[in-house]
Amino acid sequence: MSPLRAPAAARTDMTFHQMLERIRYEGAYPTRERAEDVARAVLEALGRQLTGDVRVDLAACLPAEAALVLTSRTPDSRPLTGWGFVKDLAARTGGTPATTRWDTGAVLAAVGHLAGPGLLDRILAQLPSGYALLFGRPELIQAA
Repeated sequence: MSPLRAPAAARTDMTFHQMLERIRYEGAYPTRERAEDVARAVLEALGRQLTGDVRVDLAACLPAEAALVLTSRTPDSRPLTGWGFVKDLAARTGGTPATTRWDTGAVLAAVGHLAGPGLLDRILAQLPSGYALLFGRPELIQAA
């Protein structure tokens, strides 16, 4: 860990069940099982995009079951843009890009809440363009 930043504040007071209920509400899913399927797919895909301290700090903020899913896969060697992330996840799950974008937003809204603004800033700084919108934030682009 870098001595210039404080560790992420763990918000593990939310249980996995509570996280799924939040995702179910955000995504308007009919069942908790559907919310869990979506959560697992998005968390696994996100885990393939994050590396280093950011990945470790995010896992520490999530309920244990969600952290295990996030860290279950080795990070990809080539990161995807936000749109690439959605298209890749749609191909892996058999969904359409539109429904996968919806699913991603529902899960990442809960993840962003648990991460908090400081860690979410670090996550977005590590990822290529296009992820801010997936987390429900405006995409700020610097002028060249």
